[in-house]
Amino acid sequence: MRLVALVLLLANLAIWFAPGLIPPVTYEASAGGVLPRVASLKVSDSSEQAPLPSTECVRVGWFDSREDASAFAERVGEHFRIEERERELPPLNWVMIPPQPREVALSQFRDLFSRGVESYVVTEGEYRNAISLGLFESRAAAESVLEEKKQQNLNVVLVNFPRNRIGYALVFDVEPARETEVVQAVEAESHSNFDFVEIYACEGVASPEKNP
Repeated sequence: MRLVALVLLLANLAIWFAPGLIPPVTYEASAGGVLPRVASLKVSDSSEQAPLPSTECVRVGWFDSREDASAFAERVGEHFRIEERERELPPLNWVMIPPQPREVALSQFRDLFSRGVESYVVTEGEYRNAISLGLFESRAAAESVLEEKKQQNLNVVLVNFPRNRIGYALVFDVEPARETEVVQAVEAESHSNFDFVEIYACEGVASPEKNP
């Protein structure tokens, strides 16, 4: 009986103290099973996204003043900017009595004035001291006057009168695929009464003058 009790006591002691005597078991993860560090994860950069489509420019002209261009753009209702350019216009046809000594030119001018002929003495430039008898856009009209003055025994010639003018163009910055819509709006508002309407890719444009 005492032997049985001793065995039970030893068994209890073994159960109580045995876990502390067993060495810990370690595990090694295989090379393929190692989890990546947080620092090694690649975060997507928004700057690497595909660029947005560039805007298109619809350019129309000409306008005689900045105010006219701005008023038209207000009616169309699109973002816009105004370009100012010096543009060459077709030359006028100038009927004149060629340059001569100033006193002679003044004397002849007074004679023409007394007869009711519209004229003036040119005071500067290449044709200084010539007598102008009219500027005409139409070549035919100028030639008609030229023949009339020749019949009056006047020494007249026909020359070109070059001219330049400051012109104003409107540029609308529009999203891709809206070019046709904007062109149609421009033509409807102007009744197609423009020297040009063109479409091209905008390049580094300035800020629009109006944001509807």
